[in-house]
Amino acid sequence: MSDLRLAVFDVDGTLADSQGEIVAAMRAAFASENQVPPPRAKILSIVGLSLDRAMAQLARDLDPVRQDRLVAAYKQAYFEQRVRNGASPLYAGALAALERLAQDPFLLLGVATGKSKRGLDALLEAHGLERFFVTRQVADFHPSKPHPAMLQAAFAEAAVGPGQAVMIGDTSFDIEMARAAGCAAIGVAWGYHPIARLDADRVVTDFPALPGTIAEILGAQEENRS
Repeated sequence: MSDLRLAVFDVDGTLADSQGEIVAAMRAAFASENQVPPPRAKILSIVGLSLDRAMAQLARDLDPVRQDRLVAAYKQAYFEQRVRNGASPLYAGALAALERLAQDPFLLLGVATGKSKRGLDALLEAHGLERFFVTRQVADFHPSKPHPAMLQAAFAEAAVGPGQAVMIGDTSFDIEMARAAGCAAIGVAWGYHPIARLDADRVVTDFPALPGTIAEILGAQEENRS
């Protein structure tokens, strides 16, 4: 069995604080269809889902054609914001935590996100994060979270099993995806779902605590395999 291990990160609400951009783009999308936008809390509750699935939840009363137009309008509004204002900021401590984790030669890092490939690539490039992630799973090529396909693809690309991996995310969708894929899950307290919804193996309240928590969980998994 390989000595490699894998830590997979969600992006929005976990690495990047993109709530302002998400809410503004969603409001612009609904305005383009002359619809009242959902409340901020409702918008943030669907972050992590693939955009088409999220829009189906937010615009249940609209037919699929109009939902598709909302998706297109959201993408355009988000893109225009990124061009105008730059990429979403990282949470404090995110970069330092990634740099610390990257020092472990047996620990691989990955991403599993509801973002598009274009959106993820732009964010990683803006913050110089491309060098950290050996596997990047996006909504373009997989069913929406909490389906386990993203993690299963990440395991295959990294050549690890679910017992050698951990998912880090801020929403119940991330944790449910990890459960479905058979791997451990760490919740973060600074994201878009309340801690009570996460049901993770562990919850961390700041980035400095994350590398140690990842090491503990992966170390315990290794002991169980021995």
